[in-house]
This record gives sequence, structure tokens and C-alpha cells, in this order.
Amino acid sequence: MTLRRWLFVAVLAFVLAAALVPGNEAPDLGHGDKVNHIAAFVALAVLAAWAWPRARLLAVLAALSALGGAIEGLQALPAIARDAEWADWIADTAAAGVALAAVALVRRAFAR
Repeated sequence: MTLRRWLFVAVLAFVLAAALVPGNEAPDLGHGDKVNHIAAFVALAVLAAWAWPRARLLAVLAALSALGGAIEGLQALPAIARDAEWADWIADTAAAGVALAAVALVRRAFAR
């Protein structure tokens, strides 16, 4: 596996751990829950596009959106003791979408 993919996997593992530990133990950037979601999914989107440069960006977006939904579903479990919110899943998907749109623009600019 390439270094790029290892980096993506490491960030993914961190995001999953942060999302599934009790809320008072979760890392916090200090600017609210949505900022944490946005930062995590922008990082995941950019790293995924970098690690798999031939992947269709829409497929990457679909996978990241599914990941965000799965995280929220797991957070709804009583054993996880976190709050699941539709707005968090929407923030995850929107952040990934905006990041991947930026990636697409950069790719087009460098292709010329």
C-alpha cells in the first residue's frame, strides 16, 4: 500500500475513534461540533482523492457520505453514549462535497 493510502487509513482510524469514544473524551477543535465534522470530512475527502487519483470523485463522495451516515447510526446506539444528528451527517456530506469540488477544479487546472 502506498504512503498516501496509509495516511488516509490513519486519518480514517482517527476520525472513527474520535467519533465513537464518549463525547467528553472526543477531540474538539474548540469551535463547535459542526467544525469538527467539517474538518474531519474535508481531510478525508482530500486524502481519498489524493490516495486514489483515478477514482471517480462522485464515488468518493458517496462512500464518505455513507461513512458519515454509518457514524451517526453508531452514535445512536446506547452503548456508544453519543448524540446522533441528521445535521452532522449533512455537514459531513456537504464538507466532503465542497472539498471534492475543489479537487476537481484543481485537477482541471493542472490538466490544461
